[in-house]
Amino acid sequence: MQSGLKKVISVGFTAALALTLAAWGSNHASAKTTKTTTVKVGIVGADKRIWDAVDKKVQKDHIKIKVVEFSDYNKPNSALQDGDIDLNAFQHQYFLDNWNKTHHGNLVAIGKTVLAPLAVYSQKIKGLKQLKKGDTVSVPNDPTNEGRALQLLEAAGLIKLDNKDLPTTQDIKSSPKGIKVEAIDAAQLPKSLPDVAASVINSGVAVDAKLNPEKAIYREPITKKSKPWINIIVANKKDKNKKAYKQIVKAYQTKSIAKLIKKIYKSTETPAWNYKF
Repeated sequence: MQSGLKKVISVGFTAALALTLAAWGSNHASAKTTKTTTVKVGIVGADKRIWDAVDKKVQKDHIKIKVVEFSDYNKPNSALQDGDIDLNAFQHQYFLDNWNKTHHGNLVAIGKTVLAPLAVYSQKIKGLKQLKKGDTVSVPNDPTNEGRALQLLEAAGLIKLDNKDLPTTQDIKSSPKGIKVEAIDAAQLPKSLPDVAASVINSGVAVDAKLNPEKAIYREPITKKSKPWINIIVANKKDKNKKAYKQIVKAYQTKSIAKLIKKIYKSTETPAWNYKF
C-alpha cells in the first residue's frame, strides 16, 4: 500500500514538473520572440545626446530609436512624407504649417519638445549698438525663421517692417542704422560670421557649430508671442496614434530629459511641453 502511494506521488510530481517546465519554456520562447520596433527620427542641428537618452528609456518597451541627421531644414519633412523616416523633431508649428501648405503635406504635431530662442552672434562686435551704416546682418532664409529673425531685429530697433505675420527681407521698410540684411541657408549662418557684422542663428545650428551661447550678443526674448515657436515631434497624420510614437513622446516629456536639456543647452533651450507663458 505504501509502495503504491509513493508511485502515485512520484507520478504526480513528475507530471507537475513537466507542466511547469512546459509553461516556462512557452514563456521563455514568447519573451525571445518579442519584436523590437525601430523608429527613425529625423533631426537637424539638434543634440543627438537627447535622443540617445530617450532611446534608452523606450528600450524597455521594445522600441529602438534610430536618429537620422539632416544638414538643412528642407529635407526632413519630405523624408517623413515619403516614408523614409517615421518621425522628425526639428521644427516649430509655424514652419510645419507653412511646409504643409506649400507641399500639400499631411504632417501633424504629436508632442512638444523645447523652446529655442534665436540668438545673434558676431566675431566683430560686442553689442548691437556697435552696428554701423552699411554693415550686413545674416538671417536664415527658410520662410518662417526668416520672418522670426526679422522680427527679432525689429524688436532690437535695427529695422522697421511692413505689418505681416511672416515678413521677408522684401518687407523691410527702413533701417535707422542703415544696415543690410542678407537671408541665407540656416546651416551656413555660422560660416557667414567672418563676412558679416552679425548673424541671427537658430539654437540647434549654433550648437552644431560649437558656438558659445554665453557669447551671443542678443537673444530673442520669451513672451506670449513665443508660443508658435515651440518645437514639436511630427508624424504622418495616418500614423499619429501609433502606440510606439506615443510612447516616444511620453519618454521625451519626462523630468530626466528636461534635466538633460537644461544641462546640455543651458539658457539657449528650455523644455516646453509644460511651459507657462
